[in-house]
Amino acid sequence: MAEHTSSSITIEAAPADVMAVIADFARYPEWTGEVKEAEVLATDAKGRAEQVRLLLDAGAIKDDHTLAYTWTGDHEVSWTLVKSQMLRSLDGSYSLAPAGGGDRTEVTYRLTVDVKIPMLGMIKRKAEKVIIDRALAGLKKRVESTPKA
Repeated sequence: MAEHTSSSITIEAAPADVMAVIADFARYPEWTGEVKEAEVLATDAKGRAEQVRLLLDAGAIKDDHTLAYTWTGDHEVSWTLVKSQMLRSLDGSYSLAPAGGGDRTEVTYRLTVDVKIPMLGMIKRKAEKVIIDRALAGLKKRVESTPKA
């Protein structure tokens, strides 16, 4: 099994509010620094994204790739790479768990990245950690600044 990197953060919002932001791919360019475009290509029977095309600019890695999403209940989403110019694999997940009452959520982000160009494992893990930390910080800021319904 490939090594992965994971990290968690607590967000001051209910899991449903956090998942609503995660599932709103059209707005990713507004709060993720690396995603410049996001286009939902296919949805499931519940209207959730099944395939999403993302235009990524993460400094050294610039890529146009498509991910396939799998939703497990209302508290987990995972993805795998369908196609890419630079990546061999991109597998990840967000898992949400209520934390201390209904208005706090612990979000765990797991990520495994493999690029087509040779790269030391240690450097890949560091890059994964940077991606995860930025994504979790951006998610927290976005969720906590979004007015509740």
